[in-house]
Amino acid sequence: MKILVLNGSPKRGKSDTMHITRAFLDGMNEVSQNEVRIIDVIDKHIEPCAGCFSCMRNGGDCIHKDDMRTILEEILESDLLIWSYPLYCYGMPAPLKALLDRTLPLSSMAMRKVGERYEHVGQADFSHLRYLMICGCGFPNSKHNFEPAAAQFKLCFPNNHTMITVPESPMFNAAEAEVVTAPRLELVKKAGKEYSETGEIDAELLSEICSPMIPEDQYAEIVNGTVK
Repeated sequence: MKILVLNGSPKRGKSDTMHITRAFLDGMNEVSQNEVRIIDVIDKHIEPCAGCFSCMRNGGDCIHKDDMRTILEEILESDLLIWSYPLYCYGMPAPLKALLDRTLPLSSMAMRKVGERYEHVGQADFSHLRYLMICGCGFPNSKHNFEPAAAQFKLCFPNNHTMITVPESPMFNAAEAEVVTAPRLELVKKAGKEYSETGEIDAELLSEICSPMIPEDQYAEIVNGTVK
């Protein structure tokens, strides 16, 4: 399987969320060796979408001549697209959001009704793609936190999508927290293995992964104690 990881963290490989993503990939690779390509989006030249829609009228040719052309090619060549990012203001970091906006060339101006909503008709065939969102955040609560990002992801990728949202994710970069982070990463690894085998993650396992690792008030107290 060809897997493309879009790492939206400006921390690149030191991202809190990438600890979760790497564990998931480790689990997948236990089932079969996959071809994995990781793009640190912060290092790519991606201009903001100009909203001119020329790409949707002329076969996908964007007015910007930057790295996005190659990234679109890599997306279409992949089987699984992993959006790995920390939660910024309840959504994606700006560089990753720019990349999402610039996927517009995959669609045309024409639209059709699908169920209760309208969608743009594609200019490329990406029906084979599966989508996985792995998102971590620095707050301790798993509710009233990830909902905007999850809603956007569902609307952008209504089919074949899976979401993993993990609160308290800065602990993955804290060696002293390994007593709780290591077992959590083992669960993520188990989820990756399960996903590779079945294309799904058991709901109970997913709920456990997405829950706080330590009590919310304890986490908040620790964070507040480090503030100077």
